[in-house]
Amino acid sequence: MAVKPIPTAAAAAATLHGDQQVAAALLAAAGALRGDGDAVPVPGALPPRPHRRLHRAHCPLPPLLPHTSRPPRVPAPVPPPHLTSGSSGAGRHRGAGVFPLPSCAIPQLSARSSSLPGSPLLAPPGCWAAHWLLGFSASRFLSTSGASDDDDNEGGSSEQEAAAASGQPEHVARVCAAIADVVAAGADANLEAALSALSPPLSEALVLAVLDRFKHAHRPSHRFFRWAAASGGFVHTTITYCKMVHILGKARQFESMVALVQEMGKAGALSMDAFKIAIKSFAAAGEIKNAVGVFELMRKNGFDDGVESFNCLLVALAQEGLGREARQVFEKLRDRYTPDLRSYAALLLAWCNARNLVEAGRVWNEMLEKGMEPDVVVHNTMIEGLLRGQRRPEAMKMFELMKAKGPPPNARTYTMLIRDHCKRGKMDMAMRCFDEMQEARCQPDVATYTCLLVGYGNAKRMDRVTAVLEDMTQKGCLPDSQTYNALIKLLTNRHMPDDAARIYKKMIKKGLEPTIHTYNMMMKSYFLGGRNYPMGCAVWEEMHQKGICPDVNSYTVFINGHIRHGRPEEACKYIEEMINKGMKAPQIDYNKFAADFSKAGKPDILYELAQKVEFAGKSDVSNVFHQWAERMKSRIKRTVPNQTGNRMF
Repeated sequence: MAVKPIPTAAAAAATLHGDQQVAAALLAAAGALRGDGDAVPVPGALPPRPHRRLHRAHCPLPPLLPHTSRPPRVPAPVPPPHLTSGSSGAGRHRGAGVFPLPSCAIPQLSARSSSLPGSPLLAPPGCWAAHWLLGFSASRFLSTSGASDDDDNEGGSSEQEAAAASGQPEHVARVCAAIADVVAAGADANLEAALSALSPPLSEALVLAVLDRFKHAHRPSHRFFRWAAASGGFVHTTITYCKMVHILGKARQFESMVALVQEMGKAGALSMDAFKIAIKSFAAAGEIKNAVGVFELMRKNGFDDGVESFNCLLVALAQEGLGREARQVFEKLRDRYTPDLRSYAALLLAWCNARNLVEAGRVWNEMLEKGMEPDVVVHNTMIEGLLRGQRRPEAMKMFELMKAKGPPPNARTYTMLIRDHCKRGKMDMAMRCFDEMQEARCQPDVATYTCLLVGYGNAKRMDRVTAVLEDMTQKGCLPDSQTYNALIKLLTNRHMPDDAARIYKKMIKKGLEPTIHTYNMMMKSYFLGGRNYPMGCAVWEEMHQKGICPDVNSYTVFINGHIRHGRPEEACKYIEEMINKGMKAPQIDYNKFAADFSKAGKPDILYELAQKVEFAGKSDVSNVFHQWAERMKSRIKRTVPNQTGNRMF
């Protein structure tokens, strides 16, 4: 066993049960406490950001992290929080370990927190893992086992955006504040005037930073993009064009997206990336004909790289699980392009993502008939599809053949199996697979260790969490943002937002950047589980302080938090802000929302909001608002006093 046993005191502590012990051990393992048992110091409250006018807190909101712009105030002493339980030929390839998959062997599946810093969490005596994450370097280590879930860096790399934020932070902050003010006020017509009054020194870095700040709000970002080109002295580059194409594609503003691609052609700024982004955007929306149309437009503009372009189209369809559509495109264009191994791998991925293992098996056999030898990437795709389809015996059989005849499994292969064991609660099998991985001299990566941490955390075996962390640090595999997010999720799922916040603070201290999912999880935990409205708002403010652009999920959680805590007017303002940004109306409890206004007797607000929501394309929500507005209007009429001063009803 590569994982060392824990000390005796730790074993005694691990015998405790319940969420309180889980949270305490996670906090210790994440290094949320100093080595001497003292808590991380807590900053005082800061005033809200001046450019966010909509939110009016009912009490001061303490920040999540210290801000260096002004000295913190000393917080008043509060009692420590309590963690509650609620809180080449086919034959040759078969000899090499590749076997055909019978079509009938696989059944066909259907397609497709009080204050956040709060008072210190006191370390229990003998806190056995408090030191394991304290010595990690502040640099960010990325997992090599798979792609990130967040693809918002299309059209502008994270390095470029980081350089933009660090090169002109004051100008970027001023521009973003001006845009936020206009959006909050709903005065879109004054956006250009506000920007012209600032007259910032435009550069590619600044434009990229502002676009990234409003990447989920296509309306103000597009207006800023147009103003930058019309202001004079700045010409958009291929990178800024691609960033805007990606924003419009994510928002499914396809008419504007195609017009921008055509504009790129006239400006001589066309690139392969722009076409790839457009193809992926249409594929994500299920617009297959338009995706193929962009592909043909790419060829007409001289950006045809042969089979690589063909594979790009197939991969875009495969990532969305469009197996049937990918097969149709494959058959239509195979005479023009000679499919290679990557082509079949994309088609295989499409069927696996569509949960159609029968067709995936046919693609596998077709590869063998064509004399192609599937590599480790193709094997991993098939194994992952089998695991998702609950066909573990077939997946293990393929895994054993990989070990016996090649290609040898890599870290991703083992990680997929370990993750599957952890999801099913089979931690002993997961550890056997982990030991076998090391015996095969296949080095585990961050994703592998994170799977084990999550598995043991869900099983409430915190002694093993500590042992995994110890082995992780000894092997030089330092935790990344995904590891910390996994720990945060464990605590937020147990409705312990204050404890999750301490791990978040340690994450920031180590130089790791949180994602929008981090903030969404913490907000939801505060608003729903912790029922702590001020701290839910504090997370929202922290997200803005970090320059994270709220997405639809962020607004949905935040607006639902206002509604659940009886603040419909605040919720109404943020719904209007979403509409002003060009976002869709959120999925919230509109009946409760309208009922709160009904109690306050404000029908005009609902009429106005119904029109805005209908304009945003959500007629069913608009009808709810109209119905409640009519009820309120009739109720007010019935309670009007007569001339004698007595009530009529």
